[in-house]
Amino acid sequence: MLSELQKKLDYVNAYRENRLKAAQDILENPALFAELVSICFTPSDKNNHKACWILEFVSYEELNWLQPHLDFFCSNLKILKDESSLRPIAKVVQLLIKSHYKKNENCITLSENNLQDIIEASFDWLITDVKVATKAYSIRTLYVLGNYYDWIHSELKVIIDKDYADHSAAYKAVAKEVLKKIK
Repeated sequence: MLSELQKKLDYVNAYRENRLKAAQDILENPALFAELVSICFTPSDKNNHKACWILEFVSYEELNWLQPHLDFFCSNLKILKDESSLRPIAKVVQLLIKSHYKKNENCITLSENNLQDIIEASFDWLITDVKVATKAYSIRTLYVLGNYYDWIHSELKVIIDKDYADHSAAYKAVAKEVLKKIK
């Protein structure tokens, strides 16, 4: 039997206002959040990508809700392959990294294992054939991480330099912005 969340996800489509409404339902029913995270990392679920879309919007408002789920979230990043799931999850990863390094009272705390999982996934997304938005989020995430792990900026620079000519204007814009900061 379908859960309440699965029934809601069946009606979600790619329209922004539709995704925002579904995210609002989660924000008003926090008890559904754990199931949402679980569906995000169940690629066999037909609503997997929709759950990822919703998680992105919920994360803009309540990123701290992910704190108890971070070990699961980070360790499962590598199982995602669908483009429609990768882009929103790459954005959530970027939000997590920015929050972790803010170091204020509402920030996310990532373990060293979480950080290693994020580094690995971000580099994987950068060097594999995924859409430009996922790569752009990965570049920005790795740039921030490179401020704390001295080897990341040099690796990131090598990959960007190697791939620069083969990518779109959007990729080049992000690459140029980050390369300027690295130098």
